[in-house]
Amino acid sequence: MTDEAPLASKNRRAATVEHRRLAERCARGRIVLIDDDAEIVAAFAALLDFEGYACETYPSALTYLQMRSFNQPQFAGPNCVLCDVKMPEFDGLQLQRRLIELDDTPLLLMSGASGAEEAVSAFRAGAVDFLIKPVDDEMLLAAVARALGLSAERQRFFERRTDLAQRMASLTGRERDVLHWVARGEMNRPIAEKLGIALRTVKLHRQRGMEKLGVGTVADLTRIADEGGL
Repeated sequence: MTDEAPLASKNRRAATVEHRRLAERCARGRIVLIDDDAEIVAAFAALLDFEGYACETYPSALTYLQMRSFNQPQFAGPNCVLCDVKMPEFDGLQLQRRLIELDDTPLLLMSGASGAEEAVSAFRAGAVDFLIKPVDDEMLLAAVARALGLSAERQRFFERRTDLAQRMASLTGRERDVLHWVARGEMNRPIAEKLGIALRTVKLHRQRGMEKLGVGTVADLTRIADEGGL
């Protein structure tokens, strides 16, 4: 599962000055803030805005999920969700389970009335932090920074996997066969004998295949082969 921001098809382009400013904030980090307490939402949103983040606010988890169903493009950048646990209809723990199904967006939970059991459940399911209200500003910002760092890491991993998959898909069947054996330490002549092709053909497929994968050494090829399942 992946964060929503890395998907190239969902990235917006900055068309106006206002959009460019929003894009800059999203590049720093986009925080989705969900709480049915309007005062808390206003206070946290002001803090996050002051720190240069993009902040979206929702009065309920259901409202946020309904918005997501429209699949609107977003500016690129790390993102996370900061959600209250105790909410009517659809609470924070339920949202956590839904996010895991969708794209595993990093989640910060907060509550002023939850017990240890809920906190343990949240951490076991992958919550980045479980904040106890009232939340200190510095503690909140530190938790947000950790969540955004995790999001950025997941996005880079997703981008590497996507790029590698595209490079792998560009190989011909014979190039894959040759590189498979090269990555396992075989020399050109034994590969030619295994595949029943000429030595010069092995060399040609080896050269072209490694160029497509963007590798220059057998060590790099071996790493790519392990990662891409060659």
